[in-house]
Amino acid sequence: MKKMYIYEPAMCCSTGLCGVGVDPELLRLSTVASNLNKNGVVIERFNLTNSPNEFVKNNEVNKLLTNEGIEVLPITVVDGKIVLIKKYPTNAEFMSLLNVPRSYLGEEVKSETGTTSKKAGGCGCKGGCC
Repeated sequence: MKKMYIYEPAMCCSTGLCGVGVDPELLRLSTVASNLNKNGVVIERFNLTNSPNEFVKNNEVNKLLTNEGIEVLPITVVDGKIVLIKKYPTNAEFMSLLNVPRSYLGEEVKSETGTTSKKAGGCGCKGGCC
């Protein structure tokens, strides 16, 4: 299974979901990462405040930061290769970069009958109803 590391700007906490005004993009990212982790996909997030050593340990990330400054963040790395800079992966990019189905993200999936059900963490009942 592929491993994804996301190097983020400085935040007050590890997820950026603290405080009064929660950024909806960080909420989406946190939810997707949690769902992927539940499905066995390794997603780790490092922010400059809580994990500065991670930025130093990764030579490519360190080089980008040195050359372009913190404006280059967030940086997404998959299996040791930088795949995105200056933005978080979209849900479609998560699926493509990690080669995982939509259900791993916790999104609703349309069935052949046109009904929707949540596959990830759901009860498995037909049509999502118990």
